[in-house]
Amino acid sequence: MKQVVQNYKSGELALLDVPVPGCKPGGVLVRSAYSLISTGTELMKVSEAGMSMVGKARSRPDQVAKVVQSVATNGVGATYRKVMGKLDSYTPLGYSLCGVVEQVGTGIDDVKAGDLVACAGNEHALHAELNWVPKNLYTPVPDGLAARHAAFGTVGSIALQGVRRGEPQLGDVALVVGLGLIGQLVVQLLAASGVRVVGADPDPARCELAERLGAAACGDPASAAVEAAVAELTGGLGVDQVYLAAGGGSNQPVELAARLSRDRGRVVDIGKCRLDLPWNAYYEKELDVRFSRSYGPGRYDPEYELEGRDYPIGYVRWTERRNLACFLDLVARGRVDVEPLVSHIADFDDAVETYRRLKDGELKAVAVLFRYPEHVAEVAAPAVAVPAVNVKRGPARAPKSSVRLAFVGAGNYATSMLLPHLAQRDGVELSAVVTTTALSAANAQRKFGFARATTDLDAVLGDESVDAVFVVTRHSSHAELTRRALLAGKTVFVEKPLALTEEELAGVLAAVEESGNDRLQVGFNRRFAPLLRQARQRFGARTGPASLRYLVNAGRLDHGSWYLRQGTEGSRFAGEGGHFIDTASWLLDADPVSVYAVATPGNEDLQVVLRYPDGSTATISYVTTGASGFPKETLDLVADGKVLRLDDFVRASVFSNGTAGSKRWVSSRLPQARDKGQSAELAAFVKAVRTGGPMPVPLESLVATTAATLAVQAGLAGGVPVRLARTR
Repeated sequence: MKQVVQNYKSGELALLDVPVPGCKPGGVLVRSAYSLISTGTELMKVSEAGMSMVGKARSRPDQVAKVVQSVATNGVGATYRKVMGKLDSYTPLGYSLCGVVEQVGTGIDDVKAGDLVACAGNEHALHAELNWVPKNLYTPVPDGLAARHAAFGTVGSIALQGVRRGEPQLGDVALVVGLGLIGQLVVQLLAASGVRVVGADPDPARCELAERLGAAACGDPASAAVEAAVAELTGGLGVDQVYLAAGGGSNQPVELAARLSRDRGRVVDIGKCRLDLPWNAYYEKELDVRFSRSYGPGRYDPEYELEGRDYPIGYVRWTERRNLACFLDLVARGRVDVEPLVSHIADFDDAVETYRRLKDGELKAVAVLFRYPEHVAEVAAPAVAVPAVNVKRGPARAPKSSVRLAFVGAGNYATSMLLPHLAQRDGVELSAVVTTTALSAANAQRKFGFARATTDLDAVLGDESVDAVFVVTRHSSHAELTRRALLAGKTVFVEKPLALTEEELAGVLAAVEESGNDRLQVGFNRRFAPLLRQARQRFGARTGPASLRYLVNAGRLDHGSWYLRQGTEGSRFAGEGGHFIDTASWLLDADPVSVYAVATPGNEDLQVVLRYPDGSTATISYVTTGASGFPKETLDLVADGKVLRLDDFVRASVFSNGTAGSKRWVSSRLPQARDKGQSAELAAFVKAVRTGGPMPVPLESLVATTAATLAVQAGLAGGVPVRLARTR
């Protein structure tokens, strides 16, 4: 296998072929997927290796002291041979990675071969294709967390332990000096803890990044901006904590800490900066100076790290391993965002060149990852299942003269986009509205004329007179409410998304199979839009593969919108993206077979590429950073010498080449009212309920669209196309 090594005497860096480590008891053998370069610690080591012997001695006075002691004990000759032998050897680099368990040693029962784990340790999480990692230095990666993001685990643990040492409280104000990789993570962790943060760094780009990630203000420590920000946030009293995450030989960070700390404030050293404490300044304020020891309790304890002896949680709440797991959980839940910190991803084969570029300043980076291509496809390209629809349908439903509808949920979308189309429709009775709060149910009853308002869902599902149930609640409840309504024998209309996870989707289909009830519609209304249907008819049939481009100028959400609660309600695209995937699949008359998704930092703008069985492709650009005055949705479909253009459901056109020359059809030149198909969709749904005929959209299509939407998140996590695997 290959491993990055360095000769500390000559400074040589190499990608060396070395034997595969054995899988010893008490640990696991891990094949690397991504490993993280610590641009602070590792580059300092690389730079030291390039120094002269005198320079090395000056940079490591602690080691010089050991040499002097050895000379006194063993003599000059023996000491010289020992030192030169140690210097003229290859040493490893790296200490933070994510990979897949390849082999499990005896005594390990918390992971198995094939599991994705994050690993720590400068002897066990090296830049190497395979590493043996003892139990307390790895932790399983939460479901859905990208391997490249989990590779930040160790560095994140260092930042997390530093924050713990500062003991921040809600409402505190903190100063972070040094906005490199550790400093950026400290900023986010403090902000997530309810602390207002001021950052100090001479690099304007790093200051801007920290402000985007949660800092209240940032600036050059040599300017007056930092001091002014601290004065404004603290009323001139000074910050509660200072976190020193800077390196180098300047004493400016500790002097700045003394000047801007409040009386009896805390100063936490996380990095490796000069610490010539100005005695008077620290004494007069009685500042509490603390050191943060790497990843947390257990570090440098061989019984903990090598022998796997954990500390009882009642005595040591946060150990190395618990810090590692905690940080990954924060990233998985979106409380910490590491994607904006990724400046560069390099193939592992280019490791030596990458270090050279970093050392020479050619590559300026906050965080750099090594990607191990032989295993990335296996790690990062999971297939998303498209479950088969297995149902033994009951007898056909008899036609009805009218249909009785119940609504579960009466929020803004239900009351503005659905109920106005149903309230005055012939043959429709609004039987019941169910909400979690009594007042919202009463308001909906008063406004739309429901026969009754209630908070008792079971009573409505058990009411045999109710023909169909509309599920118009928050995303996290859709799958479960749909499942319950299907099992109750109701025809169901559920707003998108149908499900937020593969497990939820499987649960809905299990209810279909158990009940024999496949009467389900998801609110994918755009395929029912009159203008789009007219344009599709004008476009006509196609013979060759098509290219479709769909630009969705989604815009920013208001602060506090529940759409932003990704931990419980899924991502914004998970909630809305099914609309656009369904529209593309309807236009192409097929279901996708694979999904590839990429995003800008922070997943603000997504590019989703869908591939179809006949070679057609659909690209959905879902952006939030565009101009608010630009139309929300524009679509182009190109195939067989024809182009269909849709302008935000207001205008449409079709261009085609023919033997008689080019032709053009354009919808009415007078702008039409923007109709995205809700009325026609509801009419088709009500007709299906009333007549007992087929549902407006086949269940297989609804399942395929939902699976493709789920695959977008998997694609973002893995960085490669995700196969949509159809099950039997």
